[in-house]
Amino acid sequence: MKFVLLFGPQAVGKMTVGQELSKITDLKLLHNHMTIDLLEPFFGFEPEMWKLSTLFRKEIFSTFAKSKRYGMIFTYVWAFDQQEDWDFVNRTCAIFQDQGAEIYFVELEADLDERLIRNKTSNRLVHKPTKRDTASSEKEMVNSNKIYRLNSFENEIQADHYLRLNNSGVSPDRVAGMIKEHFGL
Repeated sequence: MKFVLLFGPQAVGKMTVGQELSKITDLKLLHNHMTIDLLEPFFGFEPEMWKLSTLFRKEIFSTFAKSKRYGMIFTYVWAFDQQEDWDFVNRTCAIFQDQGAEIYFVELEADLDERLIRNKTSNRLVHKPTKRDTASSEKEMVNSNKIYRLNSFENEIQADHYLRLNNSGVSPDRVAGMIKEHFGL
């Protein structure tokens, strides 16, 4: 079993790269918004939604980790200055590690101008209903970029399998190929 945590700021291309990586490997993709967009129509962005999203993810991870499947990709916006995000990542990785899975960390980065363009791509808007109000989504991106640290410091991620890529101007299929090749997936 392999667990690929694909992380970086909003609209950096995590879901799209994950889609491409799942096409060229046997990895299954659970992108961050699959649980968010399921629950948001019922609860909005209120604490109940986040609580349920976390519970759904935990159950999906636990069940998947116990299966005989090849592996999973999960996308995540990791605020490195927020302990609760570190705790979530550690708990999630532990679910897979407890079942003997190999853990792979893939960090994507791109400058804000590039991400603002990507925020409006058709693939993003098709798969993420809560991002279709692009003005609101853009405002959230700009604000969170000021408030949170959404990329790691050099050597902050201490993992056996870690790759950091600046994917500005690089096609998602090329980035997926780089990840597959780097880790031998």
